[in-house]
Amino acid sequence: MTAADDQTIAAFRVLHGRVVDAVEHAVHGKRPVVELVVAALFSGGHVLLEDVPGTGKTTLARALAAALGGTSRRIQFTPDLLPADVTGTTVLDPATGQVAFRPGPVFTHVLLADEINRAAAKTQSSMLEVMAERQVTADGVAHPVPEPFLVVATQNPVDLDGTYRLPEAQLDRFLVRVSLGYPDVEHELEVLRPGTAAGDVRQVPAVTTPQEVAGFRQALTAVHVADPLLRYVRALGEATRTDARTRLGASTRALRALVGAAQVRAASEGRHYVVPSDVQRLAHAVLDHRVVLTREAVLEGLSTTDVVAAALEGVDVPRPAAA
Repeated sequence: MTAADDQTIAAFRVLHGRVVDAVEHAVHGKRPVVELVVAALFSGGHVLLEDVPGTGKTTLARALAAALGGTSRRIQFTPDLLPADVTGTTVLDPATGQVAFRPGPVFTHVLLADEINRAAAKTQSSMLEVMAERQVTADGVAHPVPEPFLVVATQNPVDLDGTYRLPEAQLDRFLVRVSLGYPDVEHELEVLRPGTAAGDVRQVPAVTTPQEVAGFRQALTAVHVADPLLRYVRALGEATRTDARTRLGASTRALRALVGAAQVRAASEGRHYVVPSDVQRLAHAVLDHRVVLTREAVLEGLSTTDVVAAALEGVDVPRPAAA
């Protein structure tokens, strides 16, 4: 690696720590989850926060937007929400007589899609293009959204009344699915203490800029991934596809996401190359929600976590090699 590359990795490691620390001003005691969300930000992915109400899902999304220093918008997904309410629409300007595009709330750096599974399938599908291609097409004209663009969607896995299951095509566009869970005793007591700043997004400092994040996104694609590591990732995906308990395994998009997230994790630890532990630490967050079980497996009480765990245990791990 060149001296410039060394400087880039060192600078990113410092910035990564600053962003995680800033978000933790509002989200206490959940550093591993915050690191996963930050990995998604820097690898160009999106985040699905799945947890019960009151665990800090919205706070995490707002804190990340504050630390980024960019714009953020929130959409409350409901059954009567229309696609145009999300992406925007063309309108007639009476002053000029011209038809113009009026951007929707997706034109922001961080979009909080609150309770995304409460919107009908038609509205959910309106998110597919912008999540994958970072643009909205209206009347044949493509309108790019700002860079970086990150969707942080939330859903409650317990209260399913009035909800719609997210289709596989949309789940596959979320780089990671994470759950915050309840805080441990020490951190929950901190949140409960009267006058505490815990959970106050106003305390989160802006520690970077959208332009800096976009620059590092591009630079981190140069983190070395050796061919044996690529074969290892591919073998993990193949194991989920051939598992008798699944009717749908990890897609190629999922495996590319896993490689990209592993590059970010390697750089956050000051390395120019990915090692197997990077892949292993991220595999469940990246792959679990993309695997679909057979009916029989569901009736047996199995989960997609079991499938990914079996793949990690059954696939031979290559020896790590430095770039």
